[in-house]
Amino acid sequence: MKNKPILVTGGAGYIGSHVVKLLGERGETVVVLDDLSTGNADAVLYGELVVGKTGDMELVSKLIADKGIDTVLHFAAHTIVPESVSNPLKYYANNTCSTRNLLQACQDNGVSNFIFSSTAATYGVPDESIAACHEELPTAPINAYGTSKLMSEAMLRDLSAATDLKHVVLRYFNVAGSDPDGRIGQSTPEATLLIKVAAEVALGKREQLYVYGTDYPTEDGTGVRDYIHVTDLAGAHLAALDYLRNGGDSTLLNCGYGHGFSVRQVIDAVERVHGSAIKVIEQPRRAGDPPALIAAVDKIHRTLDWKPSFDDLDTIVRTSLEWEKTLQARRHNSNEA
Repeated sequence: MKNKPILVTGGAGYIGSHVVKLLGERGETVVVLDDLSTGNADAVLYGELVVGKTGDMELVSKLIADKGIDTVLHFAAHTIVPESVSNPLKYYANNTCSTRNLLQACQDNGVSNFIFSSTAATYGVPDESIAACHEELPTAPINAYGTSKLMSEAMLRDLSAATDLKHVVLRYFNVAGSDPDGRIGQSTPEATLLIKVAAEVALGKREQLYVYGTDYPTEDGTGVRDYIHVTDLAGAHLAALDYLRNGGDSTLLNCGYGHGFSVRQVIDAVERVHGSAIKVIEQPRRAGDPPALIAAVDKIHRTLDWKPSFDDLDTIVRTSLEWEKTLQARRHNSNEA
C-alpha cells in the first residue's frame, strides 16, 4: 500500500531540505510548508512547496485535509541562540506558539505520526563530570531557544498521552556539513555554526574566526562538541519515520555520533582540507558555553535502524567547503548577469 503524503514544515531550510531530498529520493510524496524567511525555494528538490506559516492553523488544517497527510516532520523554527537571548519573545512566538497551533491542526485532522526537530540546548550546561548527555538527564536550558524547544517537547508529549498521535523527538547536537552531491547546503546569512563560519573564513567571505575560550578543562583548552553530518541527521529522520510506521511507541532520542572534536581540532581540519591557514582571534569564554557537549547514543541505535555514513571530521569539513565554493560561484555569476 502506498504511503500517505508527508508534511515537512521548514523544508526549505538547512536541515529540512536535506530530509526532503532523502524522502524524495526514496519515492515519498512530500508537501513542504515554509515561509521562506530563512529558507530557500531552490533548496526544495522534491515535492510541492507551499509558502506560508506553520502557525497558520487554517492553512495547515486545509493542507492536511486536502492532501490526506498523516505524518508531519516539524523543522520550522528560529535557531540563532544569541538572538534568542536578545529577543526571547520572537522565539516563543515562532518556536512554541506556532508549534502549539500546528499540533492543534494535527489533532483536529487525525495526523498519526509526528517527528520533531529539537536540540541539545535543552540540556543547558551539564555538570563537567558528565561524559555524555543521556536522554534521562535533567533539562535546564539557559536561553530562550532551548526553552522554546523544551516547551514544544512537553506539548507534544502531553498531546500524545491524550490522543492516538505517536511521535519521535530528535535532540540534535552540532549539525554540520552539506549534501555530498553538492545540490543543497547551509545558506543562512550570518550563520553562527563553527564549521560553516570557518569555511567562510577560508574562502574569504569573512575576515577571521573568533574562538571563545581557550582555558576550558579539555585536552587543548577549547570547547568540545559532537558534530554530526547533516545527511546522517536527515537519515535519522527517515529511520524515525519507519519506526513510527512500524508501530513504534513515542520516544525521545539524542542525535549525534557519541564523540566530539575541539574547536582547535575543527580549525586544524579546515586548514588541512583547504590547504592553507585561516585567521583566528582568541576571545574570552562566552557565558553559558559548556566545556564539552557530547551525545549518549546508545538509545538511538537500540531504537532505530540507523547507521551513520559520514562520521569523519574531514568529510564534514570538505562538504562544507565545497558548498561555500558553490555559493561563491553563484554570487559571482549573479553579479556578472
